[in-house]
Amino acid sequence: MKLDVNIPSPGESVNEVIITVLNKADGDYVEKDEILFEIESEKATLTIPAEAAGIVTMKVKEGDTVEVGSVACQIDTSVAKTKMIKTATEAAPDKNSSDNEPESKPTPSLIPEPPAVTTPEKKAPSIVAEKMIKERQLNQDSVIGTGKDGRITKQDVIQHTQPNQPEQKGEVKEISPQEPRSIIRKKISPLRKKIAEVLVQVKNETAMLTTFNEVDMSSIMAIRTKYKDQFIDKWGVKLGFMSFFSKAVIMSLEKYPDLNAYLDGDEIQYHHYVDLGISVSAPKGLVVPVVRNAETKQFHELEKEILTLAEKARNLSISIDEMKGGTFTITNGGVFGSLMSTPILNPPQSGILGMHNIVDRPVAIKGQVEIRPMMYIALSYDHRIVDGKVSVSFLKNIKSLIEAPEKMLLNL
Repeated sequence: MKLDVNIPSPGESVNEVIITVLNKADGDYVEKDEILFEIESEKATLTIPAEAAGIVTMKVKEGDTVEVGSVACQIDTSVAKTKMIKTATEAAPDKNSSDNEPESKPTPSLIPEPPAVTTPEKKAPSIVAEKMIKERQLNQDSVIGTGKDGRITKQDVIQHTQPNQPEQKGEVKEISPQEPRSIIRKKISPLRKKIAEVLVQVKNETAMLTTFNEVDMSSIMAIRTKYKDQFIDKWGVKLGFMSFFSKAVIMSLEKYPDLNAYLDGDEIQYHHYVDLGISVSAPKGLVVPVVRNAETKQFHELEKEILTLAEKARNLSISIDEMKGGTFTITNGGVFGSLMSTPILNPPQSGILGMHNIVDRPVAIKGQVEIRPMMYIALSYDHRIVDGKVSVSFLKNIKSLIEAPEKMLLNL
């Protein structure tokens, strides 16, 4: 039986995708749930697993632009996997042949033998890498693989042959590589192109403003230090800053619902729930997974779900449904060392909170100068829906909750 593997839809209004990576070639055997290929669209990058085990017949190539719903490959599920047969040298010796031979004993030595060194088995190179190795007549064993489990990738072959000239797909060299003022052009990916369009759309179609404040992180840092081990032992996840800020945002949205609303034509759509978007830097660009009904979740539930979604985003295994919607977004530039920034709205949302780097700074506490761990926070908002007073009050409420986290436990 031959099973068709069709190109799935990465989202509404997406009609075409690009085949970015092929993990299998014609004649390869694939196990169930093993990744066949990767696709990229203007909305996401997805990995396509095999629905069954069998022999693969590929109908697409890397770089192809194909229509959603078309057949990318077929899997012949009737073909059984060929098992590897041990060679004669690897096979165990026949016991009957040595029955009459005297047993040889090792000769004692005063010098200890060095321990045996086992060389890890190298994983087969990717299809493109294998082709490049053959074309360039390279010794496969001399190429260092940096892919998963030591797999040799296209970039590994390029780095081996041209260590100072990294080459990427779609790049065109305008000047000779020996020229110090060389230029490289790279075709923009569909996802990056869509991100650019959305950012320009936000700037042109919303009245976006940003207000700032600063937060003393001493209390939260003390709580994390005191209870981090107990938290991990009980819930199996670390107690991070994101759950505190998520809780503070959720409670602040209850007080200031304009920041949890959409502008829809001549109407404002208010939400009596919080679908919290968490901005994540993924290999192909920025994505925003969504924690559904965040207002119903406790600290450990928020930490677990945020961690799970972030890992999926970085592994390119997150689905479109896990990124749809969202009524408010949190972005954390502090993980990259950002001291202050103006986050851009995630349409059609009316608010986004920006977290930043924690820096020890001198601050005035009851007339005395003290060194405290301080963080700048920023709230960008759509002034068409949200008034300045509301935005400032919202940010001050977050500051109050973070600096006195017991208020979140007492719902004050």
